[in-house]
Amino acid sequence: MMATERRHLHLRANDDTGFGTNPDNYGGRFVNRDGSFNVRKEGVPFLDRFSLYYTMLNMSVGKFFGSIFLFYLGINFVFAWIYLVIGKGQFQGIEPTTGPGIFKEMFFFSTETFTTVGYGRVNPVGTAANAVAAIESMMGFLSFAVATSLLYGRFSKPRAFLVFSKNALISPYHNGKGLMFRFASFKDHHTLTNLEIRVNVAMQLEDDGKLIYKFYELDLERSRVESLPMNWTVVHPLNEKSPLNDYKAEDLKKADVELYVSVRGFDDVYSNIVQQRTSYTYEEIFFDRKFVQMYHESENGRTTVVELQRLHDHVEAGKM
Repeated sequence: MMATERRHLHLRANDDTGFGTNPDNYGGRFVNRDGSFNVRKEGVPFLDRFSLYYTMLNMSVGKFFGSIFLFYLGINFVFAWIYLVIGKGQFQGIEPTTGPGIFKEMFFFSTETFTTVGYGRVNPVGTAANAVAAIESMMGFLSFAVATSLLYGRFSKPRAFLVFSKNALISPYHNGKGLMFRFASFKDHHTLTNLEIRVNVAMQLEDDGKLIYKFYELDLERSRVESLPMNWTVVHPLNEKSPLNDYKAEDLKKADVELYVSVRGFDDVYSNIVQQRTSYTYEEIFFDRKFVQMYHESENGRTTVVELQRLHDHVEAGKM
Protein backbone atom coordinates (compact mmCIF):
# COMPACT_ATOMS: atom_id res chain seq x y z
CA MET A 1 0.00 0.00 0.00
CA MET A 2 1.36 3.41 -0.97
CA ALA A 3 2.20 6.01 1.68
CA THR A 4 -0.21 8.50 0.16
CA GLU A 5 -2.89 5.82 0.26
CA ARG A 6 -2.28 5.04 3.95
CA ARG A 7 -2.36 8.74 4.76
CA HIS A 8 -5.99 8.97 3.68
CA LEU A 9 -7.36 5.91 5.43
CA HIS A 10 -8.43 7.96 8.48
CA LEU A 11 -10.13 10.62 6.36
CA ARG A 12 -13.77 10.33 5.42
CA ALA A 13 -14.40 10.87 1.73
CA ASN A 14 -17.23 13.17 0.69
CA ASP A 15 -19.76 11.20 -1.37
CA ASP A 16 -22.14 14.15 -1.92
CA THR A 17 -20.21 16.06 -4.59
CA GLY A 18 -22.25 14.81 -7.54
CA PHE A 19 -19.16 13.49 -9.35
CA GLY A 20 -18.20 9.89 -10.03
CA THR A 21 -14.96 8.08 -9.17
CA ASN A 22 -13.73 6.56 -12.44
CA PRO A 23 -10.90 8.75 -13.84
CA ASP A 24 -11.09 7.18 -17.30
CA ASN A 25 -14.48 8.76 -17.94
CA TYR A 26 -13.53 12.39 -17.27
CA GLY A 27 -11.95 15.02 -19.48
CA GLY A 28 -10.37 18.17 -18.08
CA ARG A 29 -11.49 19.85 -14.90
CA PHE A 30 -14.76 19.17 -13.09
CA VAL A 31 -15.79 22.82 -12.68
CA ASN A 32 -14.82 25.77 -14.90
CA ARG A 33 -13.44 28.98 -13.38
CA ASP A 34 -16.76 30.76 -14.02
CA GLY A 35 -18.55 28.17 -11.88
CA SER A 36 -20.19 26.21 -14.69
CA PHE A 37 -19.76 22.46 -14.80
CA ASN A 38 -17.36 21.19 -17.46
CA VAL A 39 -19.93 18.82 -18.96
CA ARG A 40 -21.45 18.40 -22.43
CA LYS A 41 -24.62 16.32 -22.66
CA GLU A 42 -25.37 14.04 -25.59
CA GLY A 43 -27.80 11.26 -26.47
CA VAL A 44 -30.96 13.41 -26.51
CA PRO A 45 -32.12 15.54 -29.48
CA PHE A 46 -30.80 19.11 -29.35
CA LEU A 47 -34.25 20.71 -29.21
CA ASP A 48 -35.13 18.60 -26.16
CA ARG A 49 -31.97 19.73 -24.36
CA PHE A 50 -32.05 23.36 -25.46
CA SER A 51 -33.88 26.00 -23.41
CA LEU A 52 -34.12 29.37 -25.15
CA TYR A 53 -35.25 31.16 -21.98
CA TYR A 54 -32.42 29.73 -19.86
CA THR A 55 -29.85 30.41 -22.58
CA MET A 56 -30.94 34.03 -23.06
CA LEU A 57 -30.90 34.66 -19.30
CA ASN A 58 -27.39 33.30 -18.84
CA MET A 59 -25.52 34.46 -21.95
CA SER A 60 -23.24 37.50 -21.80
CA VAL A 61 -24.66 41.01 -22.23
CA GLY A 62 -23.02 41.42 -25.65
CA LYS A 63 -24.38 38.11 -26.96
CA PHE A 64 -27.82 38.89 -25.51
CA PHE A 65 -28.27 42.23 -27.26
CA GLY A 66 -26.51 40.91 -30.35
CA SER A 67 -29.00 38.03 -30.54
CA ILE A 68 -31.96 40.41 -30.21
CA PHE A 69 -30.55 42.68 -32.94
CA LEU A 70 -29.91 39.76 -35.32
CA PHE A 71 -33.42 38.43 -34.71
CA TYR A 72 -34.86 41.87 -35.43
CA LEU A 73 -32.91 42.15 -38.70
CA GLY A 74 -33.65 38.57 -39.72
CA ILE A 75 -37.41 38.67 -39.16
CA ASN A 76 -37.72 41.93 -41.07
CA PHE A 77 -35.68 40.57 -43.98
CA VAL A 78 -38.04 37.59 -44.10
CA PHE A 79 -41.18 39.75 -44.16
CA ALA A 80 -39.59 42.15 -46.68
CA TRP A 81 -38.99 39.17 -48.98
CA ILE A 82 -42.61 38.04 -48.51
CA TYR A 83 -43.87 41.52 -49.41
CA LEU A 84 -41.58 41.53 -52.44
CA VAL A 85 -43.02 38.19 -53.57
CA ILE A 86 -46.59 39.48 -53.09
CA GLY A 87 -45.74 42.34 -55.43
CA LYS A 88 -45.44 46.09 -55.54
CA GLY A 89 -49.02 46.37 -56.75
CA GLN A 90 -50.29 45.34 -53.30
CA PHE A 91 -48.91 48.60 -51.87
CA GLN A 92 -49.22 52.30 -52.48
CA GLY A 93 -46.64 54.99 -51.84
CA ILE A 94 -43.63 53.03 -53.13
CA GLU A 95 -41.48 55.44 -55.15
CA PRO A 96 -38.40 53.42 -56.32
CA THR A 97 -38.68 51.41 -59.53
CA THR A 98 -35.56 49.21 -59.28
CA GLY A 99 -35.42 45.88 -57.45
CA PRO A 100 -33.02 46.96 -54.67
CA GLY A 101 -34.95 50.18 -54.13
CA ILE A 102 -38.26 48.33 -53.87
CA PHE A 103 -36.77 45.81 -51.43
CA LYS A 104 -35.46 48.67 -49.30
CA GLU A 105 -38.96 50.18 -49.17
CA MET A 106 -40.39 46.75 -48.25
CA PHE A 107 -37.79 46.30 -45.50
CA PHE A 108 -38.48 49.65 -43.87
CA PHE A 109 -42.23 49.10 -44.21
CA SER A 110 -41.69 45.77 -42.40
CA THR A 111 -39.78 47.44 -39.55
CA GLU A 112 -42.54 50.04 -39.17
CA THR A 113 -45.19 47.32 -39.10
CA PHE A 114 -43.23 45.05 -36.75
CA THR A 115 -42.74 47.86 -34.24
CA THR A 116 -46.28 49.25 -34.86
CA VAL A 117 -44.79 52.67 -35.68
CA GLY A 118 -46.54 52.91 -39.04
CA TYR A 119 -45.33 56.21 -40.54
CA GLY A 120 -47.89 55.95 -43.35
CA ARG A 121 -46.21 56.83 -46.68
CA VAL A 122 -46.16 53.16 -47.73
CA ASN A 123 -49.25 51.19 -46.84
CA PRO A 124 -50.85 47.94 -48.02
CA VAL A 125 -53.94 48.07 -50.20
CA GLY A 126 -54.23 44.45 -51.33
CA THR A 127 -55.81 41.65 -49.30
CA ALA A 128 -52.63 39.52 -49.28
CA ALA A 129 -50.42 42.44 -48.16
CA ASN A 130 -52.88 43.41 -45.41
CA ALA A 131 -53.07 39.81 -44.18
CA VAL A 132 -49.28 39.47 -43.96
CA ALA A 133 -49.00 42.90 -42.27
CA ALA A 134 -51.60 41.83 -39.69
CA ILE A 135 -49.62 38.67 -38.91
CA GLU A 136 -46.38 40.64 -38.67
CA SER A 137 -47.83 43.22 -36.30
CA MET A 138 -49.05 40.42 -34.03
CA MET A 139 -45.59 38.83 -34.09
CA GLY A 140 -44.12 42.22 -33.24
CA PHE A 141 -46.30 42.52 -30.14
CA LEU A 142 -45.36 39.01 -29.02
CA SER A 143 -41.64 39.48 -29.74
CA PHE A 144 -41.38 42.71 -27.75
CA ALA A 145 -43.29 41.14 -24.88
CA VAL A 146 -40.81 38.24 -24.80
CA ALA A 147 -37.82 40.62 -25.10
CA THR A 148 -39.17 42.75 -22.24
CA SER A 149 -39.61 39.70 -20.01
CA LEU A 150 -36.07 38.54 -20.81
CA LEU A 151 -34.66 41.98 -19.99
CA TYR A 152 -36.55 42.03 -16.70
CA GLY A 153 -35.41 38.48 -15.92
CA ARG A 154 -31.77 39.37 -16.53
CA PHE A 155 -31.84 42.56 -14.45
CA SER A 156 -33.86 41.06 -11.62
CA LYS A 157 -31.89 37.81 -11.39
CA PRO A 158 -30.01 37.66 -8.05
CA ARG A 159 -26.24 37.42 -8.49
CA ALA A 160 -23.40 37.13 -6.03
CA PHE A 161 -21.06 39.53 -7.93
CA LEU A 162 -17.96 37.85 -6.51
CA VAL A 163 -14.51 37.76 -8.08
CA PHE A 164 -12.01 35.09 -7.03
CA SER A 165 -8.22 35.25 -7.10
CA LYS A 166 -6.74 33.64 -10.20
CA ASN A 167 -4.57 31.33 -8.11
CA ALA A 168 -4.65 29.46 -4.84
CA LEU A 169 -1.43 29.62 -2.82
CA ILE A 170 0.48 27.43 -0.39
CA SER A 171 1.60 30.04 2.15
CA PRO A 172 3.08 30.19 5.66
CA TYR A 173 0.31 29.84 8.20
CA HIS A 174 0.92 29.99 11.97
CA ASN A 175 3.77 27.52 12.53
CA GLY A 176 3.10 25.58 9.38
CA LYS A 177 1.51 26.12 6.00
CA GLY A 178 -1.96 26.72 4.65
CA LEU A 179 -3.74 26.51 1.32
CA MET A 180 -5.25 29.94 0.57
CA PHE A 181 -7.29 31.81 -1.98
CA ARG A 182 -9.37 34.95 -1.66
CA PHE A 183 -12.39 36.67 -3.12
CA ALA A 184 -14.32 39.91 -2.85
CA SER A 185 -17.56 41.53 -3.98
CA PHE A 186 -16.80 43.87 -6.88
CA LYS A 187 -20.00 45.96 -6.86
CA ASP A 188 -20.26 49.25 -4.98
CA HIS A 189 -22.70 49.21 -2.06
CA HIS A 190 -23.25 45.48 -2.55
CA THR A 191 -22.60 43.60 0.68
CA LEU A 192 -23.59 40.00 1.24
CA THR A 193 -24.40 38.74 4.71
CA ASN A 194 -24.33 35.33 6.39
CA LEU A 195 -21.78 33.96 3.94
CA GLU A 196 -20.91 30.28 4.04
CA ILE A 197 -18.21 28.54 2.04
CA ARG A 198 -17.45 24.90 1.28
CA VAL A 199 -14.27 23.69 -0.36
CA ASN A 200 -13.98 20.13 -1.67
CA VAL A 201 -10.88 18.58 -3.16
CA ALA A 202 -10.94 15.96 -5.91
CA MET A 203 -7.95 13.62 -5.86
CA GLN A 204 -6.95 10.67 -8.00
CA LEU A 205 -5.76 7.95 -5.59
CA GLU A 206 -4.89 4.28 -5.81
CA ASP A 207 -7.37 1.90 -4.20
CA ASP A 208 -6.76 -1.88 -4.46
CA GLY A 209 -4.41 -1.29 -7.36
CA LYS A 210 -6.93 0.85 -9.25
CA LEU A 211 -6.92 4.64 -9.71
CA ILE A 212 -10.15 6.29 -8.60
CA TYR A 213 -11.27 9.82 -7.74
CA LYS A 214 -11.98 10.57 -4.12
CA PHE A 215 -13.47 13.76 -2.77
CA TYR A 216 -12.82 15.34 0.61
CA GLU A 217 -14.37 18.39 2.21
CA LEU A 218 -11.53 20.55 3.50
CA ASP A 219 -11.50 21.95 7.02
CA LEU A 220 -11.26 25.74 6.89
CA GLU A 221 -9.96 28.34 9.32
CA ARG A 222 -13.38 29.97 8.95
CA SER A 223 -16.28 28.57 6.96
CA ARG A 224 -18.70 31.43 7.74
CA VAL A 225 -18.55 35.23 8.05
CA GLU A 226 -21.26 37.68 8.99
CA SER A 227 -20.70 40.06 6.05
CA LEU A 228 -18.31 40.77 3.17
CA PRO A 229 -17.56 44.49 3.03
CA MET A 230 -13.94 43.87 1.98
CA ASN A 231 -12.22 40.64 0.89
CA TRP A 232 -12.12 37.19 2.44
CA THR A 233 -8.96 35.08 2.43
CA VAL A 234 -10.04 31.46 2.77
CA VAL A 235 -7.49 29.27 4.56
CA HIS A 236 -7.24 25.50 4.77
CA PRO A 237 -4.57 24.53 7.34
CA LEU A 238 -2.18 21.91 5.98
CA ASN A 239 -1.90 19.67 9.05
CA GLU A 240 -2.31 15.99 9.83
CA LYS A 241 -6.07 16.27 9.26
CA SER A 242 -5.61 17.56 5.72
CA PRO A 243 -5.66 15.19 2.73
CA LEU A 244 -3.10 17.55 1.12
CA ASN A 245 -0.66 17.55 4.01
CA ASP A 246 3.00 17.34 2.88
CA TYR A 247 1.98 17.42 -0.80
CA LYS A 248 4.42 19.02 -3.20
CA ALA A 249 3.73 20.35 -6.69
CA GLU A 250 4.51 17.00 -8.32
CA ASP A 251 2.17 15.24 -5.86
CA LEU A 252 -0.68 17.59 -6.75
CA LYS A 253 -0.09 16.92 -10.45
CA LYS A 254 0.09 13.15 -9.98
CA ALA A 255 -3.14 13.17 -7.99
CA ASP A 256 -4.79 15.53 -10.55
CA VAL A 257 -5.93 17.73 -7.66
CA GLU A 258 -8.81 20.15 -8.17
CA LEU A 259 -10.41 22.39 -5.56
CA TYR A 260 -14.16 22.88 -5.91
CA VAL A 261 -15.38 26.07 -4.19
CA SER A 262 -18.98 27.01 -3.42
CA VAL A 263 -20.01 30.27 -1.71
CA ARG A 264 -23.54 31.07 -0.53
CA GLY A 265 -24.81 34.27 1.05
CA PHE A 266 -27.87 36.41 1.62
CA ASP A 267 -28.39 39.46 -0.58
CA ASP A 268 -30.34 42.22 1.21
CA VAL A 269 -31.26 43.98 -2.05
CA TYR A 270 -32.90 40.92 -3.64
CA SER A 271 -33.91 39.41 -0.28
CA ASN A 272 -32.68 36.12 -1.62
CA ILE A 273 -29.83 33.64 -1.24
CA VAL A 274 -27.19 33.84 -3.97
CA GLN A 275 -24.48 31.34 -4.82
CA GLN A 276 -21.29 31.32 -6.85
CA ARG A 277 -18.84 28.54 -7.68
CA THR A 278 -15.30 28.30 -8.98
CA SER A 279 -12.43 25.83 -8.98
CA TYR A 280 -8.64 25.62 -8.91
CA THR A 281 -6.68 22.83 -10.60
CA TYR A 282 -3.19 21.77 -9.54
CA GLU A 283 -1.78 24.04 -12.27
CA GLU A 284 -3.38 27.05 -10.56
CA ILE A 285 -1.98 26.29 -7.10
CA PHE A 286 1.38 28.01 -6.43
CA PHE A 287 3.80 27.07 -3.67
CA ASP A 288 5.66 29.35 -1.25
CA ARG A 289 3.74 32.45 -2.30
CA LYS A 290 1.74 34.93 -0.26
CA PHE A 291 -0.99 37.38 -1.17
CA VAL A 292 -0.16 41.07 -0.92
CA GLN A 293 -2.35 43.36 1.14
CA MET A 294 -5.17 44.79 -0.97
CA TYR A 295 -6.56 47.59 1.19
CA HIS A 296 -5.24 50.80 2.73
CA GLU A 297 -6.36 53.87 4.63
CA SER A 298 -7.69 56.79 2.58
CA GLU A 299 -5.78 60.06 2.45
CA ASN A 300 -8.12 61.76 4.92
CA GLY A 301 -7.98 58.76 7.24
CA ARG A 302 -11.75 58.33 7.27
CA THR A 303 -12.23 55.45 4.84
CA THR A 304 -10.74 52.06 4.05
CA VAL A 305 -9.92 51.66 0.35
CA VAL A 306 -10.17 48.14 -1.10
CA GLU A 307 -7.90 47.76 -4.13
CA LEU A 308 -9.69 45.14 -6.21
CA GLN A 309 -6.98 45.32 -8.89
CA ARG A 310 -4.62 43.71 -6.37
CA LEU A 311 -6.88 40.74 -5.61
CA HIS A 312 -4.69 38.42 -7.70
CA ASP A 313 -1.29 39.82 -6.68
CA HIS A 314 1.11 37.63 -4.72
CA VAL A 315 4.84 37.53 -3.97
CA GLU A 316 7.39 35.05 -2.65
CA ALA A 317 6.59 34.18 0.94
CA GLY A 318 9.99 35.28 2.22
CA LYS A 319 9.61 38.82 0.83
CA MET A 320 6.86 39.85 3.21
